[in-house]
Amino acid sequence: MKLALALALLSLPAALVAQESPKSEAAAQDAAEITYTAPDDWAASVQGRMAVYTAPEGNLKVAVVQVGSAADANAAAAKAWSLFNPQAEREVRLVTAGAPGDGWEERVNISYETSPNERAVASATALREGGEWVVLITDGSELVANKRTAAISLVGQSIRPAGYTPESFAGRTANPLTSERVQLLRDFVAVSAETLEVPGVAIALIDKGKVVWQGGYGVRTLGEAAPVDENTKFMIASNTKGMATLLLSVLADEGKLRWEQPVTDLFPEFRLGSDETTRSTLVRHLVCACTGLPRKDYAFILADSGAPASDTFRQLAQSEPTSDFGELYQYNNLMASAAGYLGGALAYPDMELGAAFDKAMKTRIFDPLGMSNTTFDFEIGESGNWARPHGFDVEGEVTLLSNRFNHLITPHRPAGGAWSTAADMAKYVQLELSKGLSPEGVRVVSEENIVERRKRGVPIGENAWYGMGLMERKIADVSVVTHGGTLQGYHSNFYLLPDAGIGAVILTNSDAGASMLSPFLRRLLEVVYDGKPEAAQEVAAAAARLEKQAEVKRASLTVPGDPEVLAGLASYYEHPEIGSIRITRQGDTLAMKAGFVEGPIATRENADGSVSLVTAGPGLVPVEAVVGELDGHRTLTVRDNQHEYVYVETP
Repeated sequence: MKLALALALLSLPAALVAQESPKSEAAAQDAAEITYTAPDDWAASVQGRMAVYTAPEGNLKVAVVQVGSAADANAAAAKAWSLFNPQAEREVRLVTAGAPGDGWEERVNISYETSPNERAVASATALREGGEWVVLITDGSELVANKRTAAISLVGQSIRPAGYTPESFAGRTANPLTSERVQLLRDFVAVSAETLEVPGVAIALIDKGKVVWQGGYGVRTLGEAAPVDENTKFMIASNTKGMATLLLSVLADEGKLRWEQPVTDLFPEFRLGSDETTRSTLVRHLVCACTGLPRKDYAFILADSGAPASDTFRQLAQSEPTSDFGELYQYNNLMASAAGYLGGALAYPDMELGAAFDKAMKTRIFDPLGMSNTTFDFEIGESGNWARPHGFDVEGEVTLLSNRFNHLITPHRPAGGAWSTAADMAKYVQLELSKGLSPEGVRVVSEENIVERRKRGVPIGENAWYGMGLMERKIADVSVVTHGGTLQGYHSNFYLLPDAGIGAVILTNSDAGASMLSPFLRRLLEVVYDGKPEAAQEVAAAAARLEKQAEVKRASLTVPGDPEVLAGLASYYEHPEIGSIRITRQGDTLAMKAGFVEGPIATRENADGSVSLVTAGPGLVPVEAVVGELDGHRTLTVRDNQHEYVYVETP
């Protein structure tokens, strides 16, 4: 699975660039004019108008190249590569335009062909202000890039042209969400959903403790008439994490845990890799995304169904951090799942872990807040007024999806398995804004322990930090507390503007909905603080990007798969820890089933001559498996964030 890298901002002090530049005084002055923030633990090298930053591992570089004039973005990128690495001969895979902003009149993202076996990333972002281009290049190990996403984001998000003063809302009085301003947000949602072809969206808006509007746009199911409203159920995915850490806050109030307490004091069965790592893991480490444990999602995406809640702890026992505690942001669903199950075990120690967690969330969180439509029960979630998931098929068309894939979260549901509605989520946001009071004014959790979750932890980009199941961003000098959620066909966010007393919820039922979330926050800030109108441009750029991505993906695949490749496949492959991959016949073609992913097989010839099998069914998450051989046995190799799974043919 390739990581899509969006470069962020670098800010080596301008004086250093000017001092070390061997160019003329004019060129040195030009080199000093752009600003950006560089990762402070990466090695820096300045060569004329190019600054190169090398990750501590030594095999990943980010370069900032001031190209000057160029005919267009592609020409600017070519000039940048000729300076950075004249021997590089990467083929361009995808070119997409981003929305203007941060002082840049043009922003173009370019990705290059790499092979799965290479485990490499190669990308460029070309930025233009006036007639001058600056290009950011990321080149090197995909494993390290996945590990150091926060540092890469810091570079890409912070770079700004000469003389640009970032927008600031500091000192501005927040506008109340009057009916007129609410209508602006509703109109934005309606137009954005139509532009992005999102079938249904639910939103809720809160101001000064009151819900000022909640409702929906569009339909629950493509092609049907039933509308989305404030009581339509969506899967909220990782928005569940903040609720699970809220449970820990309540239990801290009850004296059942302390944030700085070793997990093994409370749950002796817990294990994380080595004995030393296990002993060092505190309660807060389970939800801080700072323990250095990489994502291991394929371990449950590819697993067979029916695993118990205890499988979270089995998988963690087989895992080891790849960076030190507190060193880097690395998001891990299993750790968040363990946190929720710890809470359930402390609340109801005599119950099975999953049942204990479900009951603890109901009695400590959902019932006190009146969240009557929020549940972990799929039978309830997939009944009545619920939004079906949608995604793109192999041709790039939006289509209805089965929700079977999302059942994978059941054994790990504290990390992302809740169903909820805009109306219920509004009550949760009201609790957060009031720092612990229910909408009726009843104290549910202490201010001390609810706010503890928001404290800035590990950095995740420019002016952004992860707390405990929540993150904070500073945008135009305004604090935004937030978290998002992603499952197949469901994408959502909630936002708090604590200083303004304003909150919002947005739930969508399509993979294209992911492209609405950031623009929706931007539009909220525009409406509240009279900001520059940029959100609509972001949506337009996202729609064009999605169309181009689908076009390029389809062009890379042979559908149905290459007959010669398919004829050479075994019918059954097995991995000793994960499970199996089955190759079966469906009509005139072959299909692949790997855990919760199933679909007809397409093939892709990679740049190094290897061949990948790719599930070509609709949805966000395909399985890509590289065809190979090991000790005379046929193999399929699947890779995710920092792991490799080799499946070997088995009779």
